[in-house]
Amino acid sequence: MGFEMGSGAFGRMEWLFALPLAVAALALAARAGLWLYRWSRDNAAPVQTQPAQVAAKRTYTGHGPDSGGMRGHAYTRYFATFQLDDARRLELQVTGREYGQLAEGDRGTLTWQGSRYRGFVRS
Repeated sequence: MGFEMGSGAFGRMEWLFALPLAVAALALAARAGLWLYRWSRDNAAPVQTQPAQVAAKRTYTGHGPDSGGMRGHAYTRYFATFQLDDARRLELQVTGREYGQLAEGDRGTLTWQGSRYRGFVRS
């Protein structure tokens, strides 16, 4: 009678450790797949330029993962909502510098590609 891997209590314990790792790997793969899909969709989209007005601005502040008992780094994402002349609205992520230079009510020409902000020139 020898010791066999995967038998008895030890076999069930291996699954208790393997299952969370498999779920984490699957979640990471799904996130990477979503990022790749969005990136390729944006690359395939035409670059568009239309007259627009800055309708609203907002920020999102979060923090990275905790490590070693300390809270992870903080980050801020900046967004601007543009009202196109045909009444459509687009919310696009912008850089902090662009966010600071845009003011609600500004009119000009918006350039974007898919979900990517390319620029705004005031008129």
